Amino acid sequence: MGLAILAAAGGLAACSSSEGQGSANASQAAGGGPYTIWDPYPQFDKSSEWVKLLEDCGAQAGVRVERTGYDTSDLTNKALLAAQQGNSPDVLIVDNPVVSTLAEAGVLTTTEENKLDVSAVAPNLLAAGQSGGKTYGVPIGANTLALYYNKDVLDEAGVKPGDIKDWASLTAALEKVKTAGKKGITFSAIGTEEGSFQFLPWFWGSGANLTKLDSPEGVAAVALWTDWLKKGYAPNSVINNTQTTSWQEFASGEYAFAENGTWQLANAKKTGFPYGIIPIPGKDGGTAPAPTGGEFVSIPVQADTGRYATSQKLVTCLTATETSLTTTTTLSYIAPTEAVQAKQVAANAELRVWVDAVKAAKGRTSDDLGTKYPKISEPMWGAVQAALSGSKSPQEAMTAAQAAAASATR
Repeated sequence: MGLAILAAAGGLAACSSSEGQGSANASQAAGGGPYTIWDPYPQFDKSSEWVKLLEDCGAQAGVRVERTGYDTSDLTNKALLAAQQGNSPDVLIVDNPVVSTLAEAGVLTTTEENKLDVSAVAPNLLAAGQSGGKTYGVPIGANTLALYYNKDVLDEAGVKPGDIKDWASLTAALEKVKTAGKKGITFSAIGTEEGSFQFLPWFWGSGANLTKLDSPEGVAAVALWTDWLKKGYAPNSVINNTQTTSWQEFASGEYAFAENGTWQLANAKKTGFPYGIIPIPGKDGGTAPAPTGGEFVSIPVQADTGRYATSQKLVTCLTATETSLTTTTTLSYIAPTEAVQAKQVAANAELRVWVDAVKAAKGRTSDDLGTKYPKISEPMWGAVQAALSGSKSPQEAMTAAQAAAASATR
């Protein structure tokens, strides 16, 4: 399963198929009739484990659920339109950066209003669903980024993945790989939110902050990628690569490293070569904060407040500890609570690196950025494109990006 990205920022579509076109019914009596759930998983049909889980939660709450799976890029617009028309779904599952957009538009209720317990959720994951000091949903799970590596390529180059601790040691490893006649690292730097998503671990890992794109730290992150291209450690194709096409490059067996996400684990097993995974290193060591992907389960505002009690039961069921292991396995996510993360690692030790990466991760709209984030992200990905293409130096590119972001967020 792929990564859901904020549509307003030029997002990544999930899948093209759709299951059902049911909608909320504004005329339903208080607490009666079917309960509508909208989600961004159109790839799951009625026979899937996901839909069975929704139906089971409905049965536990004593109601029938009507579920519609929308493409991620459509769901935000449909949710805003439904709110304007007064027929929002009872439960809405949306990509985490969208939460602040819907919250500021008055579409969502808070967890406090509907007594949703978020006390066990990791604070860094919960922050992605917070705006103005209030929380607008419960994370259903999270994914993030790390570095996959091809063990055969590293062995041939004499590189030990455990020795890669910071930017300097990673760059030294790429130099050895190139000297050995192999290809270095592939990633996605495309001019969309996908490119920003992949750049953020390096930006944050430098110590930079999104409110100051042209800081020395921010410029250093762009310079790192730019230098890799100049020295042939990364291919020029990264400028147009999506996360899917960069993965395809890695899957060819020619590259030492690929920056990609939890959702590629199943594909990694199909590559035919031995692989491993390490965290993305920070500039001076440690695990770089990577952005969180994943959705929040929220309760939209209803004119008929009598429906909230049952909606609360549905959300609680979908996010409960006893349900979470099934949910996160089905959606290829890391659980949002430590208790379930421990169960995931016990069942599959390979997930340890992803659990650690998620613990170090942060939401794109965190730091109280909210709806300012896409207005910063777009100039940032434009700066990365300008630097990688050689049309501007890293400093020039980030100076221009900061000016654009400052103007857009005034």
